Amino acid sequence: MFQIIYICLVNKKDSILQSALELLVEKGVHNTPMSAIAKNAGTGMGTIYNYFPTKDVLINELYVNIKKQEDTAFPDFDATRPIKTQFEAYLRDIILFFIDNAQYFMFMEQVRASPIITEESKKVGIATVLPVYDLINKGKDERIIKDIETDELIQFMGGAVVSYLRWYHTQEHTNSNSSSIQNQVNMTWDAIKE
Repeated sequence: MFQIIYICLVNKKDSILQSALELLVEKGVHNTPMSAIAKNAGTGMGTIYNYFPTKDVLINELYVNIKKQEDTAFPDFDATRPIKTQFEAYLRDIILFFIDNAQYFMFMEQVRASPIITEESKKVGIATVLPVYDLINKGKDERIIKDIETDELIQFMGGAVVSYLRWYHTQEHTNSNSSSIQNQVNMTWDAIKE
């Protein structure tokens, strides 16, 4: 009996999160009231507030869930492989992750610099890219990557990914174009390599 109740509760919470994601992407963070999320999820206001006392809490949970999924989508860095190979695999995988999860990308675009995202949630987000910081620093130490502040390099790489994804999601595609993605990876690598 406990297992059935637990599964129902998890499914209800997931249903609310999925409904919220759909509406937040479609209508925007500030134009989506909790009542619309509850209606779209097929639940009452009391139920939604049992899980999420405020819309900000719900948005932060969505953010953290996406960051955790983003983290599991990337292969572990293999220190025996060349830095360039590891970098290319990471960049390609992050692009493919957000191509395959367009709603995640569109949601993250809205909240990336929002004061709604708490410091605690941001820490989860930063933890997902710590291995990239380590890779960049190792590349700098070995004089493979330009000796520029690591934060600047990460921002540059992120900007390249975001710009590509913005462009990609405005085009009509039936699937990802691997040569286009590889072009982006190559251009980004060429810009940061020593």
